[in-house]
Amino acid sequence: MASAALEILGLILCVCGTLLEMVACGLPTWKVTAFIEANIVVAQTIWDGLWMSCAVQSTGQMQCKIHDSMLALSHDLQAARALTVISSVMSVIALMVVIAGAQCTNCIKTESVKARVVNVAGVVYIISAIFVLVPLCWMANNIISDFYNPQVPTAKKREIGAALYIGWAATALLLIGGSVLCCSCPASEGSGYSVKYAPTKRATSNGEYDKRNYV
Repeated sequence: MASAALEILGLILCVCGTLLEMVACGLPTWKVTAFIEANIVVAQTIWDGLWMSCAVQSTGQMQCKIHDSMLALSHDLQAARALTVISSVMSVIALMVVIAGAQCTNCIKTESVKARVVNVAGVVYIISAIFVLVPLCWMANNIISDFYNPQVPTAKKREIGAALYIGWAATALLLIGGSVLCCSCPASEGSGYSVKYAPTKRATSNGEYDKRNYV
């Protein structure tokens, strides 16, 4: 029962992490306009994401444009695109592996094999979390470096957007959920005490039990 509860807990955490990861991948708020001047009245706010850039007007109108060429993007955006997509695909594959090896399913009959399959899925989730963590930290480092770089114009300085925070939350859930799946090993079948049965006492030819049976 304990191992089954750990599997369910780890699966829930990993599924939530996968959903948050996909949301972070699709949001355009990886980089947000930094308001660092004295005048706080601005005409528009710029959002930069992996797939598009958006301009939000002060009136509430928003216009978005998809990036025309991938080769024209910066290296951090290109790496973030590739790693987040690979991480999402790995998370989906790990989900199917967990379902195949879960104790509540009958896809695999042997309990020891099912436990190993779930452990492998946990390792895949951990690798997926590392894949998505790399572009998040890389992007955040570039944003902070440009923000404090005096050579970068004020209009081009950006701040960390909400998508990065969502991505970090997804990474934490994937790491914790994957670790829980790696620890959800059922007890070995040979760990219990072996039960020994005494041989059945047989009656003699005259219908009485042999006295040696009582020694």
